[in-house]
Parts: sequence; structure tokens; C-alpha cells
Amino acid sequence: MTRRRHLPDDEDINAFRDALKAAGVRRIATNQADPGKPKIDGKAHEARRHAAVESNTPQSSGRTSDGRVEAVRPSEYLEFCVPDLPWRTFSQLKRGQTAWQAGLDMHGYTLEEARAELESFLRDAASQGLRCVLVVHGKAWGTTSDFPVLKSHTNAWLREWPGVLAFCSAIDIDGGTGAVYILLRKRSQ
Repeated sequence: MTRRRHLPDDEDINAFRDALKAAGVRRIATNQADPGKPKIDGKAHEARRHAAVESNTPQSSGRTSDGRVEAVRPSEYLEFCVPDLPWRTFSQLKRGQTAWQAGLDMHGYTLEEARAELESFLRDAASQGLRCVLVVHGKAWGTTSDFPVLKSHTNAWLREWPGVLAFCSAIDIDGGTGAVYILLRKRSQ
């Protein structure tokens, strides 16, 4: 047997609101949750960007290739891990359960600027002992190509970087297939 729910009338609603007001309950100011993730440090970001812009030489780093890369689709899920990484660690990274400690957004960068910025960001993260970072590469198609240039190059660059243990596309709230979580090698490794 089902019971009918009592629907409140105006008098019940007003009594409830009065009780909340008497208890000191206030209406929330915003409808957005605070995820508790750290915000990007503006000074460090500007310093990295300034250093990337000043070093205009294409051979400035040598850590990542600037050659032809395998094209990926805009919605393609990216993932990579070194063979000896524990399955559980990689599984947690893929589910977004490993908290990222710093982020880099490469929207608006040219290919060479993005490469220099990514290398600088990864070096800084490793020197600070960060374990997991987020890089937003976007899914935009290149102006002269038929594939997402930054996404495809980021996929190739991260596979070459010696300090990267694993990376995978982020969960939707952190950018989905337009961003990657990167698990970095610990200092002692």
C-alpha cells in the first residue's frame, strides 16, 4: 500500500521559512561549489610565460621533439603509463582520484610557445616535488591542419618526457578530453 505524500501549503512553507530565519540560517550567495583545488599562481605563471617568450630559439630545450606527431581526434581519450607503474595508481589517476597540485592552460599558445611552456612547467613541478599536475591543451583544430595540434603534440611530448610516469585525459569537471592529468616521478626515483 502506498502512502500519499503531504504537499505543503503556503502556511507550512511560511512557517518553515520563519523557523529557518529564527535559527539564523542565511541564503547562500553563490550556487558554485569550492572544489578545494589550488589556484594557479599568477607570478609563477607570468615568469614561465616571460621566459618562454624570451627564448625564441627553437632548439632551446631538446627534451621534446618538434617533428611530425601522430594525429589524435578532438574527443579521443589519451592515456599512457610506464610498464612498472602499479595498476591501482594508474586507475586512481584515470578516475580523477589523485589530486592535482598545479595546472597549466595552453589555450592561445603557438606550438613552440606551448612546447616551451610545458617543458618549463614540468621542470618547475619536478623541482617543487609535485606528484600530479593538470595540463589543459584544448581540443581545437589547427588553422592549417585537420587535427587538434596542441592535443596531438602534448600526447607525443609527454610520452618523451623522462619525469612522466603516466598521463590520461581528465574527468569532465577538470576539462575532459581537453586536458590531461600527469603523474610525475618522485624525486628519489
